[in-house]
Amino acid sequence: MIFKNGLSEGAVGGHGPIKYSIQKYLSGNTIEFKFIKPDGFEGIHKFDITEINSNQTEIKHTIEMSLYGKGTITWYFAIKWLHDALLEDCLDKVENHFLQESIRTKWNFWVFILRKLLKKR
Repeated sequence: MIFKNGLSEGAVGGHGPIKYSIQKYLSGNTIEFKFIKPDGFEGIHKFDITEINSNQTEIKHTIEMSLYGKGTITWYFAIKWLHDALLEDCLDKVENHFLQESIRTKWNFWVFILRKLLKKR
């Protein structure tokens, strides 16, 4: 994700065809994004980080959104799959920061096809 003015409330940015504005940002705790694009996505996407104890931290990912029109089709046939793969990659990077041996969640076949199709654009 890239935001023109960095991580600050009101900043606009995103990744690929997904655009957000940052609604709430508390460094080391919470970041909440409001969907701007694509059309048909209405709601928020956020991460919450909570210290459980000195050796455990919980990272919670939430999407609260409504889909309508073209957004419904786009979500179920493409973005959902790409989103899940991206999230797994993200969480693998966090976990790998603390491990001696790296782990990598494998993408499913549909993610490989979608990524190949999107590269041709």
